[in-house]
Amino acid sequence: MKKRRTVAILGTGMAGATAARMLADAGLTVQVFDKGRAVGGRMATRRSASLQFDHGAQFMRSRGSVLAARLAAWEQRGIVAPWVGAERWVGVPDMTAPIRDLLAGLSVRSATTITRIRRDDGAWYLDDAGGGVHGPFGAVAITFPAPQTAALLDGSGYALTDVERASYAPCWSVMVAAEGGPTGDLIEPREDPVGLIALDASKPGRPEGVRLTIHATADWSRRHLEEPRETITASLIEAAARHLRVALRPTHVEAHRWRYAQVETALDVASLYDPALGLGAAGDWCLGARIEAAHDSGAALARTIAADLNGAA
Repeated sequence: MKKRRTVAILGTGMAGATAARMLADAGLTVQVFDKGRAVGGRMATRRSASLQFDHGAQFMRSRGSVLAARLAAWEQRGIVAPWVGAERWVGVPDMTAPIRDLLAGLSVRSATTITRIRRDDGAWYLDDAGGGVHGPFGAVAITFPAPQTAALLDGSGYALTDVERASYAPCWSVMVAAEGGPTGDLIEPREDPVGLIALDASKPGRPEGVRLTIHATADWSRRHLEEPRETITASLIEAAARHLRVALRPTHVEAHRWRYAQVETALDVASLYDPALGLGAAGDWCLGARIEAAHDSGAALARTIAADLNGAA
């Protein structure tokens, strides 16, 4: 029986958005699902009233030609711009801008948590937390962090090789708006408890004002992962003030805990796919701890699925 030329993409980070765009460009029908209220995954921007913070990934770098070409095209269209030198790129006006561009015109269901995937009569169906059922699909591409991918597969009664071997470091991220305070762009102490401090207003296309995103180091985040947010914010703001050599007078403070922030153990494969099932997975955990790795993994999975569903040799 000819395979259905429809694909469910789970996750709207760089891997999922790249896969979705390439599959759609290959002529397949794509439906994208994400549990978050907004797209982007760890390429995230938090807004509170008139404030905004890039509280996930701070910038992108390209080592290979594929993402470099996409970044060049995005720069021409004003979707990205260089920051802190030519090697670092940021989305404009926020880090989710490249993701929104990749997903433009595609069917995206946000705030939809997929709890189970199941096969029936050669097709895939998805069950969500609200009792909804989605399908049929000819293939499913999961682009969650590896632990979440493994949990969904296990709970659904399926497996893909070595997913459970990939591992992540956590990260506490603290967002601070302040009166007065530092100028500059990015410092990276990489000294417990502070991994980096980014000044949001220094990025192209951002509003003015003193807004800092403080990322804790992986080791410190791991040791303090379950502590109250008030304790985390106090510790990181105090440490950031020492590194910046200024007295911070916060007017707004919030924290976000990233349980799966940065890949520590990658699989060293481009993506995973079982052609007998039409089931695949992609993410930075396949290739390494970089946005470019997520992009390239999503692209690799898209090429594999397109060849399968389009009947290519």
